[in-house]
Amino acid sequence: MNDNPAHLAGVDGPSLEGAVRSALAPADPASERARFEALAAVVRGALEQRWLRTTLAESARRGRRVHYLSMEFLIGRTLTNAVDALGLTTACVQHAGGDAGAWRELVEQEPDAALGNGGLGRLAACFLDSLATLDIPAIGYGLRFRYGMFAQAIRDGRQVELPDLWLQAGDSWSIPRSDLHFTVGFGGRVEANGTLRRWLPDVTVVALAHDMVVPGHGTDHVATLRVWDARANEPLDFSAFAHGDYAAADARRREADVLTFLLYPDDSTPAGLELRLKQEYLLVSASLQDILARDRAENGTLAGIGRRIAIHLNDTHPALAVPELLRLLVDENGMSWDGAWAECLPAFSYTNHTLMPEALETWPVRVLQSLLPRHLELIYEINHRFLAGVRERFPGDEGLIARVSLIDEHGERRVKMAPLSIVASQRVNGVSKLHSDLMVRTIFADYARIFPDRFINVTNGVTPRRWVAQANPPLAALLDRRIGEGWRRDLGRLQDLAGSADDAELQAAVAAAKRANKVALATRLRTELGIDVDVDSLFDVQAKRFHEYKRQLLNILQVVARYQRIIAAPWQPLQPRTVIFSGKAATAYVAAKSFIGLIHDVARVVNTDPRVGGRLKVVFLPNYGVSVAEALIPAADLSQQISTAGTEASGTGNMKFALNGALTIGTWDGANIEIAEAAGAENLFIFGLKADEVARLRAGGYEPRRYVERDPVLKAVLDGIGGGQFSPGDPGRYRALAESLQYHDHYCLLADFASYVAAQDQVDRAFADRPGWTAKVIRNIAAMGWFSTDRTIAEYAQKVWNVPARPVS
Repeated sequence: MNDNPAHLAGVDGPSLEGAVRSALAPADPASERARFEALAAVVRGALEQRWLRTTLAESARRGRRVHYLSMEFLIGRTLTNAVDALGLTTACVQHAGGDAGAWRELVEQEPDAALGNGGLGRLAACFLDSLATLDIPAIGYGLRFRYGMFAQAIRDGRQVELPDLWLQAGDSWSIPRSDLHFTVGFGGRVEANGTLRRWLPDVTVVALAHDMVVPGHGTDHVATLRVWDARANEPLDFSAFAHGDYAAADARRREADVLTFLLYPDDSTPAGLELRLKQEYLLVSASLQDILARDRAENGTLAGIGRRIAIHLNDTHPALAVPELLRLLVDENGMSWDGAWAECLPAFSYTNHTLMPEALETWPVRVLQSLLPRHLELIYEINHRFLAGVRERFPGDEGLIARVSLIDEHGERRVKMAPLSIVASQRVNGVSKLHSDLMVRTIFADYARIFPDRFINVTNGVTPRRWVAQANPPLAALLDRRIGEGWRRDLGRLQDLAGSADDAELQAAVAAAKRANKVALATRLRTELGIDVDVDSLFDVQAKRFHEYKRQLLNILQVVARYQRIIAAPWQPLQPRTVIFSGKAATAYVAAKSFIGLIHDVARVVNTDPRVGGRLKVVFLPNYGVSVAEALIPAADLSQQISTAGTEASGTGNMKFALNGALTIGTWDGANIEIAEAAGAENLFIFGLKADEVARLRAGGYEPRRYVERDPVLKAVLDGIGGGQFSPGDPGRYRALAESLQYHDHYCLLADFASYVAAQDQVDRAFADRPGWTAKVIRNIAAMGWFSTDRTIAEYAQKVWNVPARPVS
């Protein structure tokens, strides 16, 4: 195996800006894509030289590395980040046409890389940025999805899923690594030879590596994102092809190709379930084979490998890495079980991202038996030894044994992937203070009792390079003038603004930056959707994956209440408001998709009612992703973070919005709490039940209908939705939704409704006082230094991975 990309070369040094100038030489507008590709080639070449130096230095040192396994890496566009890391942004703007508009037009030639979908994937991308910036040796491992999750279109107000054709015009950033490929098997049987066992798969595919370079900022360090593509392990059946049986001739290739077609295939069918498990195993098998091959090449032996590698499981999608590492060490390299397990424990660490038991991943034993029989055996052995140890420490407590077993025996037998990850990891972390506390008190209480020193907290963060320097040039320029440019690598410097929140000059500059971003977003909405919005209205934004616990429906209910209030009492002092939604619903998530439909139906009525008089507009911006977020977040005045308390592990959208000058309206949940503690709760709008109150409400027999009976505003909202006020051509369209909510309201929308409406009234009063509002904005921005992924990664490096920074030079 050759892991050193020594054959790669590029432009670096004094000639780099000249190469940029040549790449961006004036050209026919029809060749804008060619200009983009020319610039991408120059930039990639320069980064490849840094990447080569980084790779060679890390290989020579043979120190401990981080191997970050994640099903998603939502990296967005690469060009702006690469140009920024090389210090070429000013030169690119100048040579692209001399103004920011021409540069944006060129940047638009690049689609978002469709390697992720939501916060999990964006967090992984921010982590790679900070790993490189902090000079921490690291490789991210994922899959190269050819069509992403899906591209979202809206037709007649309903979500339509289309393939995300991000590779259609070619891929300017992935580096195919023909020298890096591994065989991955499925199915078959396990053969015994004395005490040795060997898996004999009946189907194999080849995992091919594609590398993407992730540059550090203010350093020459470049991290690697290695994504795997699946290909058939057998050649074309030429005989079948020659005789006209084209389907049979190409069957194996098509079976392999589909493994990396889509992120998160619908697993509600047996075929989809099998495909999803195959994807997870493809990721971990190829990645671990790569890790072991590199370690052997550098050290000559796998003995002691657990102290040389840190393998991080980003949620449970890569949890099969545990039995796979055991299989490779025991079956393929002759280690004893005890020796192999001793290597696993110091190597693995695991981040949990959910408190909801129903969201914890499990796999039917029958599916694992069919696709990964040897791995099921290894999981059984892990469980046997683990439970024996528990029995020894807690004799007679068979209830504990049943609860902590890795096999769920209730109904169809299933393997529990989170407990598998916990048992095999030397550290398990939550992602906010509240989440980590609830994690050890609720869903993992028994494991925390068994492993009291294993559970820790590492609060999430975001990278300021992507989310301010690149996404929000007006604010970045303001910060540069006010506190210097060092905030890009030391976000704590934002605290220097705290004492100036009431300074009129700073307030004017912050307000001007916000308005510039709102004008840019308004132009986009007019161009893409044909919708005109008032840039002086309050931009109220909820942008995130559609899910019942994230409560977009609660937001819609409040919008309907505001609309009804405007119509009934137009003299009330409500501030003009533009309510913007953005986000995707999973293809098979019927309820979430119905919320998107309701938003569009409400928008159709509200936006065409002359009685509203410009005081309310509802907008849905489709196909939410990194590039959409980069336009939406800097323009937001109000950030909706309204999950049911106790359900949102952390959130990073809340951090991005606050960092860009949006005030939060939210529940006492996830990282909202830490933002409130940092900025002052008086500078946010907190509402609703707290997590312990939600638990008590449910335990006492929550009856949502009672909230409707005593709240005429809520009753009018549900009557309007259920009675066809927003679907006049189909008055029964939302009747079932409105009625069922009054009897089955698991996420407590109706219990929190009145408090939410009251908080929105506070928002109106605060926004009417623009200097006071802007002072709150400045205090929020000043408090966001803690929420940099540089701090997050520094904590992981010290508390979880034990990997020090190692600069390239």
